[in-house]
Amino acid sequence: MAPGRVNLIGEHTDYNQGFVLPGAIDRKIYISLTPNPDGILNMLALEYQEKFSFALDEMRPVKGWPTYLLGMICMIMPEKRLPNGFDIVVSGDIPVGAGMSSSAALCAAFGLALNEIFRLGLSRMELALAAQKTEHQFAGLQCGIMDPFASLHGKSGSLMKLDCRSLDFDFVPFDFPDTRILLVNSMVSHSLASSEYNLRRQQCEAGVAHLRNYDDSILSLRDVSAGLLQKHREELDVTVYKRCRFILEENQRLLEGCEFLKQRNLDAFGKLMYASHAGLSRDYDVSCPESDFLVNTIGMMKGVKGARQMGGGFGGCVITLVDREEAENFISRIQQKYESEYGKVPDCYSMTIAEGAQMLNTAD
Repeated sequence: MAPGRVNLIGEHTDYNQGFVLPGAIDRKIYISLTPNPDGILNMLALEYQEKFSFALDEMRPVKGWPTYLLGMICMIMPEKRLPNGFDIVVSGDIPVGAGMSSSAALCAAFGLALNEIFRLGLSRMELALAAQKTEHQFAGLQCGIMDPFASLHGKSGSLMKLDCRSLDFDFVPFDFPDTRILLVNSMVSHSLASSEYNLRRQQCEAGVAHLRNYDDSILSLRDVSAGLLQKHREELDVTVYKRCRFILEENQRLLEGCEFLKQRNLDAFGKLMYASHAGLSRDYDVSCPESDFLVNTIGMMKGVKGARQMGGGFGGCVITLVDREEAENFISRIQQKYESEYGKVPDCYSMTIAEGAQMLNTAD
């Protein structure tokens, strides 16, 4: 079993070697493996009743969710193959395309199972890195380490401040019983493997390449100061400058946000969430009209601490911190307002920060 994740603040910073602040959630992917004598991988997604079969020597990228399982085999197994066939059943309750990282949870659950069954001796961080490589090489998404890291390292009642360069992390308490984490789904499907997501990474890398002309110690935007970026602003493409500025500001928001959480100051943290969304929308250009509408509308509602688009962007969910006593009323009102504007009722999910990936026995 492996959970999905939410990320309170720090978006698109992971592949720029910055900081992120995710937490594992109480929505999960479950995988059951049973050996078979046929030398075939038989895969079944229970909720969708989708079946796929592969020979053991067919470990290459394919379309759809099986590519994540095949990728994990290639990344962590000796000789890049299984010694025998398996019947694999996948189930769970993480909504696909809502920005809760169902693909990372799938990789984490399967990787943990293979690690245990075949006694590979891999650490959880090594499994997370294998999941990242699976996204790169089998799904075509040049993502960072955050999603599989969060799924594998989650701790109930805590977020994780992860340094995406050193991979050092600290647990940051998030124990606010009078506050609910609510995700409001824009119902706009997004594909993180699209060219737009990877283009953002290329634009950031273009900024780094230019600024290295003035300081060859710069390896990523993590090493760039606001002063240096501003000094050479006119030399950069306007879009590249905006992308770089957002990443620098988002890293700073995250560091400030961790201090606010330690001080139990959710009001100040919430203001940083709104600022994060404004940057995602205007500078990083990964929002959409539906997400902007949700954040703007939510910001005027009673009992809300903060809100922003979560995940890679181009749709998916808006993460919101809401007073517990206002949660039911909040859901009703935002669904009514969104339906009035866009003609569809958004799904709303209440999240709890939960434990990371675990092996379960038959009784569980």
